[in-house]
Amino acid sequence: MKMKLVLFVVFCSFLFVPTIASAEMINGNVGYELTSGRLWATTDAVLGLISAILAGLSLARSAGRFGTGSGRRGAIVAMVAGLIVITYAGVHVTIFPGGPGTGDGRVGAIIAIVLGLTSIFLAGITLARSRRTG
Repeated sequence: MKMKLVLFVVFCSFLFVPTIASAEMINGNVGYELTSGRLWATTDAVLGLISAILAGLSLARSAGRFGTGSGRRGAIVAMVAGLIVITYAGVHVTIFPGGPGTGDGRVGAIIAIVLGLTSIFLAGITLARSRRTG
């Protein structure tokens, strides 16, 4: 069940990528160029996706689906990575004031925050499960 949730989050994040890439406004705004804001937001979103995948894998390991062990180390790494992603994406949202389509990467930073929160949530479930099982 939890793995399906992780796969759903990964699928949704891949659906958002073309939306961010095609953000274009009329009246001389950025269009399809890769600005520094979009590059920063894309980096944040990729790191958020990696942390969510790590959290999902540690959750699957704690459920005994593959490998041995409780998945505790992977959950801790995913939680720290999620916190770092949320921090950098939060800084990005406060520095770049533009809205969607301006090239500031604000939408990508918001997606990165959601992915970071997802990884923290899944890692928390894994840590709670590892405490119960010993």
